[in-house]
Amino acid sequence: MPRLFISAAHKSSGKTTLTLGLCRALARRGLRVQAFKKGPDYIDPIWHGIAAGRPSYNLDFHMMREEEILSLFSRHAVPASIALIEGNKGLYDGMDVQGSNSNAALAKLLRTPVVLVLDSVGITRGVAPLILGYQAFDREVDIAGVILNKVGGPRHEEKLRAVIERYTDVKVLGAVRMDDSLAIVERHLGLIPGNETETAEARIEAIAGRVAAQVDLDALVALAGRAPELGMPGGVPARQPENSALRLAYARDRAFGFYYQEDLDTLRERGVRLLPLDTLSDVRLPECDGLLLGGGFPEMFIDRLEANAALRSDIRRAVEAGLPTYAECGGLMYLARSLRWGEHQGEMVGVLPGDVVMGARPVGRGYALLEETMRMPWPPRPQPIPAHEFHYSRLENLPSGLDYAYRVLRGHGIDGEWDGFVYKNLLAAYCHRRGSGEAGWIAAFLDKVAVHAENRSAARLAA
Repeated sequence: MPRLFISAAHKSSGKTTLTLGLCRALARRGLRVQAFKKGPDYIDPIWHGIAAGRPSYNLDFHMMREEEILSLFSRHAVPASIALIEGNKGLYDGMDVQGSNSNAALAKLLRTPVVLVLDSVGITRGVAPLILGYQAFDREVDIAGVILNKVGGPRHEEKLRAVIERYTDVKVLGAVRMDDSLAIVERHLGLIPGNETETAEARIEAIAGRVAAQVDLDALVALAGRAPELGMPGGVPARQPENSALRLAYARDRAFGFYYQEDLDTLRERGVRLLPLDTLSDVRLPECDGLLLGGGFPEMFIDRLEANAALRSDIRRAVEAGLPTYAECGGLMYLARSLRWGEHQGEMVGVLPGDVVMGARPVGRGYALLEETMRMPWPPRPQPIPAHEFHYSRLENLPSGLDYAYRVLRGHGIDGEWDGFVYKNLLAAYCHRRGSGEAGWIAAFLDKVAVHAENRSAARLAA
């Protein structure tokens, strides 16, 4: 399993741009590139998937056990020519002072050499103590190479290379010149998703061209090849299609697209047929037994979502009729009565009796911990549920006495105490959960969907 961990000294160093360029440049060479993202981010993996030509997977200590991380990584890295894991934040940054969930901890767990992307703006000789300090901080982390990013020009590059060669034993794999035209535009939740921008392919091609010209790809591939064996089984686990008759519609368009690839794989492995739904143009739900409304940026498409009144009415009727529906964050916003951003407002589905208002600062941001209540639409688990959230919106004008699936132990959710609005067979929450694994929502949700499908079939036969 040739593999590299792409990290940085701090966030906004350009590691996502470099990772995209490497994915495409290596794929151009005929390599099967498998990308991974450390943490719960949805947006970077969308870009990874476009650049590498195959889906990217999230690896996250908060949402997954170490055994699950190793298994998922091995399953998809084994068939690849090279695996690239993009970190989040800085190499040693994490939730606690021990660094138990840091990028360094993941690199050690996966026994993967680290390539450090260094923001070179305003630094020359100081790059050496920076590298030496990162090496000395944890000798178990294999910092095998650096890529100098945002380099000012030939003289700047020459000085940086000379200093690194004189004072360290770390190999310089490349020096990428500063070029603002290659930056991917950001908005309030991070990068604009690749599924939303029509220029994604052209942007990735441009980035790949610069990276291929300014990074020693041969040296990088050789470095990846020195990663030791993990000794973990690969391949896709054999599963029986338990739910082969079930059909799930799921919103996947420019407004919605935040789904973990692992969860989509799990649904398909269980035999579920996934039916893409375009909330911007489809006027009716497809014939389905359940509905998934993932996260996204509905606030960017208020007018188009409001204009599609036919679909909004169809979804409202389906939920009222008991269609099992699972919604997260953007999906919750779409199900509300209205959505407002500044002076811009539009009617939404209207199942959730509240109005969504976008703010200028995050309302909920970071890892969360949830306790399931007896109002869950399926049997609650006694153990706390790991989750995460990142939303600038809040719900206003909510009536009292609503049913909630979760008590928030950590995080904000809907109101700082509760999350997961429950109505009939609908569960809509601000917090995102992993669907796969023992603590995932998929198994319980599919049980609910199967019961609904059976009852509907029985009613049809009786009629």
